[in-house]
Amino acid sequence: MSDDIKKVCAREALKLIKTGTIIGLGGGSTISYLIQYIKEDANLEVKVVTPSVKTRLLCIQNGLEVLYTSAVEQISVAFDGCDEVDESLNALKSGGGIHTKEKLIASMAEDYILLVDDTKFVSRLTFKHPVVLEILEDSLAYVQHKVAELGGKPSIRTSAAKDGFTVTENGNLLLDVHFEQVDDIAKLESELQQIRGVVDTSLFVNVATKALIAGESGVRLVSGTKN
Repeated sequence: MSDDIKKVCAREALKLIKTGTIIGLGGGSTISYLIQYIKEDANLEVKVVTPSVKTRLLCIQNGLEVLYTSAVEQISVAFDGCDEVDESLNALKSGGGIHTKEKLIASMAEDYILLVDDTKFVSRLTFKHPVVLEILEDSLAYVQHKVAELGGKPSIRTSAAKDGFTVTENGNLLLDVHFEQVDDIAKLESELQQIRGVVDTSLFVNVATKALIAGESGVRLVSGTKN
């Protein structure tokens, strides 16, 4: 997504925020533009919860009040990005490894809106990106065995910038699982969640309520239902 398209998307997102509310903000450059626009709008007063350390710092630098997520029960609207979202608003996130907290904030929100460009909007999830599992360290071999039974190819996440495995803020490991073919997306999410040791997955099913799809021809809002 070009910077211009990201800015247009952020402007549209701004229109969906009501003053005097608590909002959720994920990570990424579109969110960065949204923070800038919130700061510039003198009539808009909001408080923020975020799963992202970078977003937290950016909000603080721009004078926005950031609340401890642990002290908040419900928020008005949350915005986030993703790697891919389909027409049923199933979404897949892979990169940041903070999906457990992202999904928590999504569940707290009356509206959870994904901000993406039209290259990430597909008729049905393709699973070209892995499903990421946050798992307890002790469960590593067991979870790898169980996801292999489901047809997944697991690989534990490491980083060139760190010796050993990548560890989440919660002290857990990240397992990237590639699936070649998924016949029932909701069933896969349910089966992964039921594996003991899995904290949460980066597959978002019945979580997003809307998606703002930005492209050269403008921005459109796709709505779904949230259970």
